[in-house]
Amino acid sequence: MCTFIILRRPGHDWPVLIAANRDEMTNRPWQPPARHWPDRPDVVGGLDELAGGTWLAANDTNVVAAVLNREGSLGPTTGKRSRGELVLDAVDHPDAMVAAEALAGLDGRAYRSFNLIIADNQNAYWVRGTEEAAVEVQDIPPGLHMITSRELDDTGSVRIGRFLPMFTNAQEPDVGADDWSAWERLLRTRLHESEDDPRETMCIVTDRGYGTVSSSLIALPSADHPDRKRVWKFANGRPDEHPFETLIKTAS
Repeated sequence: MCTFIILRRPGHDWPVLIAANRDEMTNRPWQPPARHWPDRPDVVGGLDELAGGTWLAANDTNVVAAVLNREGSLGPTTGKRSRGELVLDAVDHPDAMVAAEALAGLDGRAYRSFNLIIADNQNAYWVRGTEEAAVEVQDIPPGLHMITSRELDDTGSVRIGRFLPMFTNAQEPDVGADDWSAWERLLRTRLHESEDDPRETMCIVTDRGYGTVSSSLIALPSADHPDRKRVWKFANGRPDEHPFETLIKTAS
């Protein structure tokens, strides 16, 4: 179960802030965000070496997409397409609205269940696939929102119920000053870890070969500042053990 947080602030110099922890089998090979796809030279994302897709990516027009497994659907299944393809399909489009419209026509039966988030500096969408033919597309309104393996802002989820108020009340990142400290602390926290239920923590560590394997912080600039580049800070491993470092270059 991964975790994705998005803060939408229309009218702000940095109208979209994103925080995300990736939770996965620790022996599944991957590479950190880069331009891994020769047929998509404008896309930066982490590479899932097993299936060739990604869990989180952005293109050079600042469309960001991320996919999360829904409850009980970890790992691939024979006869189903990789959910990592959905992220690449989303960032093939020039803006989030066009991407959401295109992915609304998916046949959800082709994939294991998923939550797909698509955002740019104007709009954000949640695409919900439950292995039924039709997928569901919903707007994500302004404000702070959190999703894991169930529904958006579902406080019945142990992690969202505990951490959504913490993110809501935390100091917002100051992108210009490169101060993400409050969000970094939350992404790293293991204060609520339970031996029986690792969902109670943000940074998961288990003895079952499953846990948090990387973490991202992303800021998208306003269209009023076309000279600004997005910011992507990445922890290349568990964020309680690895520092967040800014990707050297995210735009060509």
